[in-house]
Parts: sequence; C-alpha cells; structure tokens
Amino acid sequence: MTTLPLAQDSRQTGPVAATETAKTTNGGPIKPLPVWFFAFEGVMSSAYDLLRAYPQAMYALIAVAVVNIGISLTVLRPRVRLAKRLWRGKGTRKVAIGLVLLRVGAHVVLGALGLAVAGTFGHLLFAVLMSATTVTLLWYAQRTALRAIARDDALTAA
Repeated sequence: MTTLPLAQDSRQTGPVAATETAKTTNGGPIKPLPVWFFAFEGVMSSAYDLLRAYPQAMYALIAVAVVNIGISLTVLRPRVRLAKRLWRGKGTRKVAIGLVLLRVGAHVVLGALGLAVAGTFGHLLFAVLMSATTVTLLWYAQRTALRAIARDDALTAA
C-alpha cells in the first residue's frame, strides 16, 4: 500500500504532519490514483496532434480509451470515488480548461508568428509536451486535493 506524502520537509509545523494522509469516511486512508493512470489522460490530451501526425493512430487511441475504461471499472474501482471528487474540484477543472487554452493558444500564437505546426515532427513534439503537461498537472491537482482533505480532517479532529 502506498500513501501520498503530504510534505517534502519533515520539519513541517502546521496542523498536518508529514506522515498524515487523507482519510475516507470509514477512517481508512485514501489511496491516491497512481501516476500511470494519468498517462491515459495524457494520451487523450495529445490525441489531436497524434492524429494530425498519423491518422492511423485513431485505432490505437480507441484501444487506449477502452483499456482506460476497463481499468477504471475493475482494477481501480475502489478509487473511482476519489477520481469523481477530483473532477468536481475547482483545481482539476482549472487544469482541464488551462490545457485546452494552452493547446489553442499555442497553435494560434505559432500560426500568427508564421511558425504553424504542420509537419509530423512538430505534431509529435506537441503531443509529447501536452501529454507530459497533462500528467504532471493532474498529479499535482490530486496531490493538492489530498493535502487539503488531510488538512481538513486534521482540523476537524482537533
């Protein structure tokens, strides 16, 4: 069982100690979604550029979506409640909106500068950058949400 460390510094003096984790309603620790799970969302966020680079990638993207749904409904079923809580949170919605704005904004700015992404390499580069950005931001949003839940739990317990 892995738990999410809530602080990098063990000298934290606030109401939440470095070893505390967020708790479920039955008192057990909330297991965070693994980072590899966010890779599915990373692939989907890079789908536009993957399809522009290789239209045949549509079949692989459909397969990734099916695997994502399958894993969500089986292996990670106990953590689906956490995922739902994350998607309801403002932070996750800001990440999703920010990623859309980043994609559109980057393409518009590059197009205005005469550097529009048109080749396979450019689209693959955009796909990798968007995927990495998505995974990183979703991991950070989850970590922040779990820290907030743990802090609230600690304040209500005190």
